[in-house]
Amino acid sequence: MKKHKNISTRFKFLTFWLIISFFMTNCATTKELEIEVYETSEAGNSLTKVTEFSENENPIIININPEEKFQTITGFGGSFTEASASLLNRLSKENRIKILDAYFSENGANYSLTRTHIASCDFSLSNYTYAKVENDLTLENFTIEDDKEDLIPMILEAKAISKEGFKIIASPWTAPPWMKDNKAYIGGKLLPEFNDTFSLYFSKYLDAYKKEGIAIWGVTVINEPHGNGNNWESTHFSSEEMTLLVQNHLGPKLEKDGWGDVKIFGYDQNRAGLPEWVDAMYKNEATSKYFAGTAIHWYESTYDYFPEALQYAHKKAPNKYLIETEGCVDSEIPHWQDDAWYWKKEATDWGWDWASEKEKHLHPKYAPVNRYATDIIGCLNNWVDGWIDWNMVLDRQGGPNWFKNWCVAPVIVDPEKDEVYFTPLYYVMAHFSKFMRPGAVKIGCTISNKELMATAVKNPDGSIVIAIFNPSEQSYSIEIKLNKNNTNITIPAKALQTVVIK
Repeated sequence: MKKHKNISTRFKFLTFWLIISFFMTNCATTKELEIEVYETSEAGNSLTKVTEFSENENPIIININPEEKFQTITGFGGSFTEASASLLNRLSKENRIKILDAYFSENGANYSLTRTHIASCDFSLSNYTYAKVENDLTLENFTIEDDKEDLIPMILEAKAISKEGFKIIASPWTAPPWMKDNKAYIGGKLLPEFNDTFSLYFSKYLDAYKKEGIAIWGVTVINEPHGNGNNWESTHFSSEEMTLLVQNHLGPKLEKDGWGDVKIFGYDQNRAGLPEWVDAMYKNEATSKYFAGTAIHWYESTYDYFPEALQYAHKKAPNKYLIETEGCVDSEIPHWQDDAWYWKKEATDWGWDWASEKEKHLHPKYAPVNRYATDIIGCLNNWVDGWIDWNMVLDRQGGPNWFKNWCVAPVIVDPEKDEVYFTPLYYVMAHFSKFMRPGAVKIGCTISNKELMATAVKNPDGSIVIAIFNPSEQSYSIEIKLNKNNTNITIPAKALQTVVIK
C-alpha cells in the first residue's frame, strides 16, 4: 500500500506541474504586439503618430494571417506631367525642393511607382509630338526637345532625392497625328501601314530618355483606347487591334532593339471593360507573350472599385501585373486650404453631368478622401499590385491643362504667391506608399465589421503593415490578432490609420 501511495502522490505532483507548465507556456506565447500607429483624420491628424487609445467593449476583430499570401506589391506613387513640372519651375527653389522631398524622400511619401506621358496629354501646356516631320518612316527627326525644359528636370530631381529609386511607366495619349486616319491629335485610329513606325516611336523614346539618365520600366500601348469623347489627345484601339499591334509589331520591335526588359501593359482604361480586354490579350500563349500586365483607371465610378472585374483579370492571367495607372478627383476645381472639404461628400465627377442614365448610379457625390482610401484598399484586396495617382502638383484652378480639363492633385500650389497646400489626399497616398514597400506581399486580413475596410501586407524587412479606414461617423475599438498575439487600438470617426507591426 505504501508503494501505491507514493505513485499516487507522484502522479498528482506531475499533473500539477503539467497544468502549471501548460498555463505558463500559453501565457508566454500570448503577448501584446509592438506597434506604431499613424493617423489621418477629419479631426485634424495628418499622418500623425498616435499612441493613446481609449478602451471600449466589444472591439472589432482584425485577424492577420501571414501564411495566406496573395500578390507581390510593385509600388505606389503619382505621375510626372508637364503641368506639374512647369508649376515646380515657377516656385521658389525652397518650395520646389519641399514638394519633391515630400513625395520622394524617405521622410516623405517615398514614392516607388510613377507614370509619365509620351509626348503631350491634356495636362500639357500645348499639343506636341516627338515625330514632327510627316512620313518620316525611320524617325530620323525624332526629338524629345519639348520635354527638356520642365518634365525631364522634374524626373531627374526626383531621382536624385529618392534613395531606393522608383519605377516609371510611360504612356502615349496619341500616336503622331500623321500616322492616324484623321491626321489629328484627338481621336482617330492608327493606320495599319504605320504599325512598325509607331513601334519604332517607342524604341526611340526609350533610347532618348536613357540618354537623359532616365530608365523607363514599363510602357502602356495607349492611354484610354476607348477615347475620351474626342476632347483631348487620344487614339482609338479595339482590344483585338491593340493585341495584334503588341503581338506582331511593338513586342518584337522592343525585343529586337534591346528593350526586352521593358514591361508592356495593355488596356489602360476603366475597370468595367476589363473582361473583354484580358480575354483578347491573354487568349493564348502567342497573344500574351509580350504583355507584362494590364493597366487600369478608376473613372467608371466614384465609389465602386469593381472587385469582380479585378478578380476576373487576375484569374485570366495570374502571373501578370495588374496596376492602377491613373486616378484623380476629376472635373473639380481644387479647394484651397480647406481640409474639411476633402472629407465631405460634395465632390462630383465627369459622370455627374455626362454619364448615361443607366450609369448615373455609379457617379453620386463623394468625399475625395473616401474615394482614395476605399479604392486603394479595395484594389489591394482584389489582386492589384500597384496604384498610381495622376498629377502630383496642380494650381488653384486645377491646371494648367490646355483643354481646361480641371482636376485635383494631392499638392496644390499658387505660383504667383509661391504658396503650397498639402491636401489630405497627399497624406492618404503616403499611408500606403511610405509603409507598404516594393516586394511586400499582400497577406490574409479579415475584419469583423462591414462599416470599416482593412488590408495588410508583409514587407521584405519582415514588418507587417495594416491599413484601416473608418468612413463612418463613430469611433471603434479594434483588436488586432496575429498568431497568438494581439493588441487593442481605437480608430476615430472619419479616419485612416496605418498600423506597423515590427
